[in-house]
Amino acid sequence: MNSLIHKAFLTAKNENRPALLTYTVAGDNTKKQSLKILKSISDYADICELGFPHNTPIADGGQIQTSAYRAIKNGIKIKDVFSIVKNFKSIKKTKPIILMGYYNMIYQFNENKFLEKCKQSKVDGLIVVDLPYPENKKFALKCKKKGINFIQLVSPTTSKIRLKKIIKDSHDMIYYISMLSTTGGKLKVSPKKILEKYFKVKKKNKSKNVVIGFGITEKTIKSLKKADGLVVGSAICKEISKSIEKRQNAVTNVTNIVKKLRIKIQ
Repeated sequence: MNSLIHKAFLTAKNENRPALLTYTVAGDNTKKQSLKILKSISDYADICELGFPHNTPIADGGQIQTSAYRAIKNGIKIKDVFSIVKNFKSIKKTKPIILMGYYNMIYQFNENKFLEKCKQSKVDGLIVVDLPYPENKKFALKCKKKGINFIQLVSPTTSKIRLKKIIKDSHDMIYYISMLSTTGGKLKVSPKKILEKYFKVKKKNKSKNVVIGFGITEKTIKSLKKADGLVVGSAICKEISKSIEKRQNAVTNVTNIVKKLRIKIQ
């Protein structure tokens, strides 16, 4: 798949740095504000991840949960998430956007209808946290037919046999979960150890782009810059919460954080 996601990694590699991936929750804290944040941070992020607000986000830590609850409280629906993406893509045509969420939402919405909506609004990739391999094979194939990247998740405990199969089956990007925790947890493992395990994954197929997510902050990002890409989510959601609490401009504050993260990995 010669996708926008693949191109974003190529650009970062040519600039001798990892790709920066940001994560925000769609509709946090309003639909309008969420779109403004997305547009602004996309000037510094290579790939933007946008989360579906979910009332029981099993993989997400406190910061992302807070963001999701705020969005749900403000009445955000699946159709609003697609309208945010569509609006964003009408301005930032070449900026890849990945939707991240849970399978029950897709199932309730209807798989085929959901993928059709993704195609219409120009979604580049999908991360479905609770749809693991091999259960995701059919869905991943449907995504591929629509030109949408299905992004597989691997972790430090993924067995060698399983890892080989997942990598073989993956599209343009693989998401490596740095530690056994929910998002935003403090790094329980040293960056050196994370990279050691990361390169074991990377070695299986060097042509695949593997990103590291979970626990990455302004303090830790520089020590992980040997990766193909790094995902920052909780630190961004935390900044949105702080800005709302202090009645400050969330767009400016969050953009400043993403700008700093980008500088650290140059």
